Amino acid sequence: MRPTLILVFFILFSLSLQAQVNRLPSFERDSVEEQFQVIKIKDVKLKYLTRAAKLTDPRTPLNRVKPLLKKFKKFVPQSFWTKTNELGMNINEVAFVNWNAGGDNSISALANARFTRNYKFRYLTWNNDLRLRYGLNAQEGRQLRKTDDQIRISSTFGFRKDTITNWYYSVKANFNTQFSNGFKYPDRETPISRFMSPGYLFLGAGTSYIPDGKKFNLYISPVTQKATFVLDEALSNQGAFGVDAGEHLFMELGFLVTNTWEKEILKNVLMNHRLSLYTDYLLSFGNVDVDWELNFNLKVNKYIKTNIGTHLIYDDDIKFDEVVAEDGTIIDPGIAKIQFKQLLGVGLSYAF
Repeated sequence: MRPTLILVFFILFSLSLQAQVNRLPSFERDSVEEQFQVIKIKDVKLKYLTRAAKLTDPRTPLNRVKPLLKKFKKFVPQSFWTKTNELGMNINEVAFVNWNAGGDNSISALANARFTRNYKFRYLTWNNDLRLRYGLNAQEGRQLRKTDDQIRISSTFGFRKDTITNWYYSVKANFNTQFSNGFKYPDRETPISRFMSPGYLFLGAGTSYIPDGKKFNLYISPVTQKATFVLDEALSNQGAFGVDAGEHLFMELGFLVTNTWEKEILKNVLMNHRLSLYTDYLLSFGNVDVDWELNFNLKVNKYIKTNIGTHLIYDDDIKFDEVVAEDGTIIDPGIAKIQFKQLLGVGLSYAF
């Protein structure tokens, strides 16, 4: 009897377990009763609002929408380059009609251009400057004459050890020459200068002081090579501008100091200063070549400017009052003199 009872008990226990466990399907369909309805609750305006309550209205009335008056500006990533593009033209004119005091009609024009590309970020700085000038004068009773002629290119690369100091280890290159022939008027047959006669190239290394936020640059170079080019055969044979007779290149090694500074000293009055001092170690140490330019730009409006400027040059290699014998031999090579030029003009200026 015992085995039979145990078997019956096991069968009943198995049936009870199957009755308690119900397998559910993985997915079941949603069921909605036929009488299901969506009821919208009315908006109730609160009579009393707490101070912290913030009510917003998600609706946008079209009669309050206004079009944009200004064009949307696209995002422009920050650039570490700054640039300057300036074109200018100064014109001076004098005309007389039955003028009792006398005088000659004349007109003069001076065109100038300036382009700069400067880079500055953390430890590096790179400044590039190009200046071009050319002037002509036409006067009644005489031929056209040149009044100004200049090509000047400057590039300075600097590196500093941290972002606190304003002193940079620098390498600098300067190049100067002119566009066309120069004459000692009224002589128009024998040019006293030409393109690349002379041409000056300064290349050296040193240190620069460039304070942040100021257009000031002081460059000191104890090692600078100066190259004087005289490519014209006639001027080279004369030994002009310091080269030996028949040579086209004259090399010097010396000490160079340059300084540039731009500052608005008064409202709409901009001062532009450039100074270069050079002395040669080997031939004439202590004899300083000076090139100093000082300009004041008075801004009338966006397109009209007045310019007052001076330019002073002293170079021991440029001689004056040369004495030549009838057979062509040079009796006296002459002496160096201070060269001075003063400019005053009103003209148009365009920057882009």
